[in-house]
Amino acid sequence: MHKSGDTLPVRIAFVGGGSLNWALTLMADLAEDTRLAAEVRLFDIDPTAAERNARIGARYAEVSKGAPATYRACRSLPDALEGADVVVISILPGRFEDMGHDIAIPARHGIAQAVGDTVGPGGFVRAIRSVPMLAEIGRAVRDHAPEAWVCNLTNPMSCLTGALYAAFPAIRAWGECHEVTKIRRQVAALAGEGASHRDVEVSVAGINHFTFVTRIALQGRDMLPDYRAWAEAHREDGSFLSEPGKDEEHARYFGSRCRVAFDLGARFGVPAAAGDRHLAEFLPGYLDDPQRWGFALTPVEYRIRDRAAKQARAEALAEGQGTPAASRSDEAMVDQIVALKSGASFVSNVNLPNTGQMPGLPLGAVVETNAMFSGLGIVPMVADPLPAPLTDILRDHADRQTALVGAVMEGDGGALFPLFHSDPLVRHLDTATARAMFAEMLAATAQWLPDNLRGAA
Repeated sequence: MHKSGDTLPVRIAFVGGGSLNWALTLMADLAEDTRLAAEVRLFDIDPTAAERNARIGARYAEVSKGAPATYRACRSLPDALEGADVVVISILPGRFEDMGHDIAIPARHGIAQAVGDTVGPGGFVRAIRSVPMLAEIGRAVRDHAPEAWVCNLTNPMSCLTGALYAAFPAIRAWGECHEVTKIRRQVAALAGEGASHRDVEVSVAGINHFTFVTRIALQGRDMLPDYRAWAEAHREDGSFLSEPGKDEEHARYFGSRCRVAFDLGARFGVPAAAGDRHLAEFLPGYLDDPQRWGFALTPVEYRIRDRAAKQARAEALAEGQGTPAASRSDEAMVDQIVALKSGASFVSNVNLPNTGQMPGLPLGAVVETNAMFSGLGIVPMVADPLPAPLTDILRDHADRQTALVGAVMEGDGGALFPLFHSDPLVRHLDTATARAMFAEMLAATAQWLPDNLRGAA
């Protein structure tokens, strides 16, 4: 058991170590944390980006409140993995330009997508090009760090976490997503001044980005009745929710009025936990009129501009400009690592293969529920059953995601189009139109596809 005042040494391999988002978030979290003494190895297919982040990490180390983390850029994946205790995976599958095709091609066929990285035609094709990437990382973990804990941050979360297990069945991996923070913030605001979203407990059930909560508590108080009443009162007008600290343009493209979540809660009897932009892509209807439902279709052009601005800020920080700040984000990863290393327990929602924790969904499908992190490892907690109509929707997606991973891993291109066409956003198209759209999408991202899948349409 970890003793107060001790620090816990941990070796972290960050795959995608040139990241402009999650790598810098981890640096700020480690600088704020006083429990870990971290050695962070940064690997990226762009070595200059990893080297830039190593320089930024050194600057965060200077403002650390605890033991300063060390950062080193690695030129090879094996070098980063060897002896690692924890592996973090945060990669961009392809380029934002590829994501642009994932959005634009279906749009020409009348299919709108708010995000396009999880389900729908965009999420499906993104999975085809990224499952082989995660499988390669999974096999590298098998060969160089088989006992490491592996945290996947990359979408499509369900498929890519499943790919890690398909490549290395004994891997100790989980998928980490912060979407449920949204409902925690709402409950804290509802509770009033002095309440923190970090103290809100929720029982999570579903699959990534289509999650629901069956119980809510704050400091021992059952908050579910209050939340239900508040959500019903705001079902029509909504309640605007955006990420704290973001500018107006970001809020416009990433915020929502939570009308989709409130409507789903009223339809199925359990509160929806993820953000509207994601929830809307799992079933038809909401994307027909995003303005009515109070959310935007996030343009990839904005993502490209935002990336350029973040890159400029990162370059300046690496060169000694600006002041890095130790700060705690909403990400649970540092708390999870501390629990695994110290033996202290910590509960959070994560994505894991279903061993029975998500009633009504197939065993082996990657599902999102609470899990206990401790010296015993990651132990999934059994979720409450969801209503049968909602479980049917979840099962449809979970079956498709599992089959998609299997087809890509096996190189079975012929199995992909029927799965693609069965997605709720695509199935209304006639076969010839859907096949033509699928072929165009694959051709647009062909450089990232294995040879045996380029002609899958």
